[in-house]
Amino acid sequence: MANSWRISTLADRHRALGSNLEDWNGMPTAWTYDKPMIDDYVAVRTKAGLMDVSGLKKVHVTGPAATQVIERATTRNMAKLMPGRAVYACMLSDAGKFVDDCVIYRQGPNTYLVVHGTGAGLEQLNAAGLGKDVSINFDDNMHDLSLQGPLAVDYLANHIPGIRDLAYFGHIQTALFGKPVMISRTGYTGERGYEIFCRGEDAPVIWDRIVEEGAPMGIVPVQFGTLDLLRVESYLLFYPGDNSESFPFDNEGPGDTLWELGLDFTVSPNFTGFRGAEEHARLKGKERFKIWGLKFDSDDMPEIGSRVYADGKDIGVVTQGLVSPVNKYTVAIARLPVAFANDGTKVTVKSGGKDVVAVTHSMPFYDVEKKRRTAKG
Repeated sequence: MANSWRISTLADRHRALGSNLEDWNGMPTAWTYDKPMIDDYVAVRTKAGLMDVSGLKKVHVTGPAATQVIERATTRNMAKLMPGRAVYACMLSDAGKFVDDCVIYRQGPNTYLVVHGTGAGLEQLNAAGLGKDVSINFDDNMHDLSLQGPLAVDYLANHIPGIRDLAYFGHIQTALFGKPVMISRTGYTGERGYEIFCRGEDAPVIWDRIVEEGAPMGIVPVQFGTLDLLRVESYLLFYPGDNSESFPFDNEGPGDTLWELGLDFTVSPNFTGFRGAEEHARLKGKERFKIWGLKFDSDDMPEIGSRVYADGKDIGVVTQGLVSPVNKYTVAIARLPVAFANDGTKVTVKSGGKDVVAVTHSMPFYDVEKKRRTAKG
């Protein structure tokens, strides 16, 4: 476990499940347990799973200039985001290139929680806050337990009055097992799910209760690496795994545009006040590639980094694959030329020493209309 400088209060629980606690984002993280990862995938898709995603960075932005800072650092206009609601956003460099994504939770008129991954989110916020009347604090005590799957709401309904009424991307301040928590209807699986934000000292109690009480319902602890399987069919990108930081261009440095990643929807309509806005607008129509999907004629897992060929020419690369026993298909996320961002074009993928036939396919592959994650009641 190299380079971990953050403290997980759930480390002993993960070790007991067979994890070696690999580093992610400075946090000891249970990338794997002593069980097949595909079993955890099936549990989340059919029942529910509990994941420790505390390696995400949590940043409190408060004060009179908080909204101004959020709007400078991210691609979202806060005018319509009211307390109790959240929104997914991106962050760009001055060159209009993606540097991080985040979820912004508005907790009050001048109070926000920004949750981001391995990119430069904290640095972006700090830069936007220089000289302004704002407090920007990284909270490494706050842990984040993600309960995801169709039975998640049934379990939480036993403990949280009104949880069925919490809308997608809504959040509430409440108590769980006598502990103060914020529960949000968010996640990274493509299922109806909830994130439980709690104090580090309370995380073991909450984890143990959910694992014990959820077992008869089929709710299981889920290893962090399962997210890579779940996200593929739900078109959820992972920085830097799908980005040019991992798959560099031949003749230029790293940095992808939102148009290339398919994340341009994260820019609020007619909003221009964010960092990199001018370059973002200028780069529309200048895509060098597209993030796109592939469907395969094989039951073999497409390997990360597998090259994609068309008419014998190397045209792209697979960034993550999935063989789904639930949905009975083999799919992948790939970086492809713009001309291949369509449905049904045949390509060949060299994976595991084999040439495998695939066709281009729009994403998401699963729950295309997002009815599962947004379901009511």
